[in-house]
Amino acid sequence: MDLRAEIVSVGTELLLGQIVDTDAAYLARVLSQYGVSVYRRVTIGDNHDRLLAVLREAVEQNDVVFTIGGLGPTMDDISRETLAEAMGDTLHRDEGIADGLRQFFAKRGMSVLESNLRQAYVPDHGRAIDNPNGTAPGVLIEMGGKTGIALPGPPNEFVPMVDNQIIPWLAARTGGRTIRSRVLRVCGMGESVAEDRLKDLMASEAPTVAPYAKTGEVHLRVTARESSAEAADALIEPMVARIIERLGDHVYAFDDETLEAAVVKLLTAHGLTLAVCESCTGGLLGSRITDVPGSSAAFLGGAITYTNEAKTDLAGVPPELVAEHGAVSPEVACAMADGVRRRFGADYGIGITGVAGPDGGTAEKPVGLVYIAVADSDRTAADRCLFFGQRRDVRVRATQAALVQLRTRILSTAV
Repeated sequence: MDLRAEIVSVGTELLLGQIVDTDAAYLARVLSQYGVSVYRRVTIGDNHDRLLAVLREAVEQNDVVFTIGGLGPTMDDISRETLAEAMGDTLHRDEGIADGLRQFFAKRGMSVLESNLRQAYVPDHGRAIDNPNGTAPGVLIEMGGKTGIALPGPPNEFVPMVDNQIIPWLAARTGGRTIRSRVLRVCGMGESVAEDRLKDLMASEAPTVAPYAKTGEVHLRVTARESSAEAADALIEPMVARIIERLGDHVYAFDDETLEAAVVKLLTAHGLTLAVCESCTGGLLGSRITDVPGSSAAFLGGAITYTNEAKTDLAGVPPELVAEHGAVSPEVACAMADGVRRRFGADYGIGITGVAGPDGGTAEKPVGLVYIAVADSDRTAADRCLFFGQRRDVRVRATQAALVQLRTRILSTAV
């Protein structure tokens, strides 16, 4: 059975940008996996009249309406009541849930307030959805062929409820129909070049191929909608193979695997080690690498050499080299890479030096100019990069380019 859905995120804090709505994105991915078409995603503040208008329209136009957030005990938590009102249902207090709330607070030496018991109300034409990680149960209402589902906002409550309770409900309703996707992550190649090599494949309708430009890389999403996961995968995998055949080593990973994770995996697989020397990136490259579980098998350490003196003291960069060429130069980047490699006894060293901005640029060395060097026992070489954007953009793009450069070196020498 094909279902059409709308996701309504509730909370003024979302509109103010005080928190990022990761829940809606998670739910949208789950729905797509089960062949549910998400018609619209809406974010609305804690206002009854505006929320009611949005929910009435959503119920009218969709088979399933999800609300996220607004199930707590305070006066601005209005999702439960408003969803019931939009669907023409009423609520009643479930004394079993109320007793559970009383016991929850009693164990913590606290008295339950009447406001806390608002969370014990359930629909007359539906049921509560158990929340093992919080005090606010979800709500499922079924009336007139429509379904309304209200879920709490905290991700540690929301995600387990989706995984353990919403997914089985979806599987039963959709009869196994699914939308499946595979994402190919591409580095060292711009979106326009990738698109030019794949433009005939992008005309395919089953499966579809769509490119997405990301910071310093390109993602290619291959998607199929079929009666089962197996049938969808049977369409997707041959297309993935054709893309890899055309793009080769530029495809570095699939789905959620990051570039830093792929590089750590590559280093570890070949028993290789890495050390980094960073100036303008201020430790961001080291941070990305150490975010990867198990990176200690390959990453020996790093030095943040923000001043010329630090470059000399920590990486052994000769002062006369800095004086002759300047701190932002290919010569200094190479000295940083080779110096940190020797200092840590690593197989590879990376040196990054540049002008991140917004100040400090000149006509000769503008803001965004970054030199990135990779050193091993046989060769040290630097690339000149000119990045655009704000300070953060330059720093992130520099670390991305450093990882691409290192990966290319490993593939050319160690594989």
